[in-house]
Amino acid sequence: MVRLKDIAAQAGVSVMTVSKSLRGAPDISARTKARVKVLAQQMGYMPDTMAQGLRNRTTKLLGLVLSNVINPIFARTVSAIEEGAHEWGYDLILAHSLNLPEREEACIRRLLSRRVDGLFIFPVYRLAPSASIYEELWHRQTPTVILGQRAPFCAQFYNVETDDLTGSYLMTRHLLELGHKRIAFLSGIGGSPWALERLEGYRRALREAAIEPDDRLVFAAGATIEEGEKAAVQMIQESASMTAVQAANDLVAMGAANVFLNQGVKIPEELSIAGFGNIMMSQHFRVPLSTVRQPKFRLGVAAIESMQKLRRGEHPEPKRLAAEIIVRASTARPKAAVS
Repeated sequence: MVRLKDIAAQAGVSVMTVSKSLRGAPDISARTKARVKVLAQQMGYMPDTMAQGLRNRTTKLLGLVLSNVINPIFARTVSAIEEGAHEWGYDLILAHSLNLPEREEACIRRLLSRRVDGLFIFPVYRLAPSASIYEELWHRQTPTVILGQRAPFCAQFYNVETDDLTGSYLMTRHLLELGHKRIAFLSGIGGSPWALERLEGYRRALREAAIEPDDRLVFAAGATIEEGEKAAVQMIQESASMTAVQAANDLVAMGAANVFLNQGVKIPEELSIAGFGNIMMSQHFRVPLSTVRQPKFRLGVAAIESMQKLRRGEHPEPKRLAAEIIVRASTARPKAAVS
């Protein structure tokens, strides 16, 4: 292993000069710093980050807890966080909660045992007003950014989120403007703030159109393709009368659409389908999906900016970013409205 004294001997300078040169100290000439850095690179020198961490009381590690990295809704946000962390000189450790509170707690504790300098968390939402692991994070004063809406158990932390209520409202209004009056809604994970916001946006748009929301057209669907399929089967079994289906996310929308298409239902001629999230698959689905675009990459950038402020001892403002609808081939005027 190449040590500082090996570089010093090769460069003909002191160990202290090598150390300062590699740290970019201002009292070392630019010429010396450049020569030392080239020698260090040529000799294969690798700094001991653990030793540096002990001196600086920092590990240059950030933790990220999410339900599962294979969920495409996380891809752009995680990518932005990793890119920002890399540029900032930090490495990112991922942990999967699998949307289970007990596993989320275990993930957070493992990351804390690695002495991470900060945490990003896509929380596992629960109905309880408090959660011991989040109380512990708060008392530890671990810099933490919540990715998504805050709930009572994590309300004390800074967060970045999408304006899901307005995004859902705009999609329902789009369907109403096409002429749909019987719009079914496939709701998300029960009790989660994002699911509640999207349901409220749907209901608000209906009320503004003087249409009283019909609870018989609201179906619990969760967040996966499989759950979307189950909800569609339930709709068929209950002979739900609708001309459009709006889903709480794209995976649910595609799962439901698959069932309807396999039953011979024509989309959008006989039934319009809309999602939420604008994951990459939505554009390349069997019938390209109308959806709500979440600013996923910008959410990740905002999360890194908030973390940098927290690490500097500042108090960032919670950030709520606007969403917009993307109209594709899966939504059209209902047959009865076609003149």
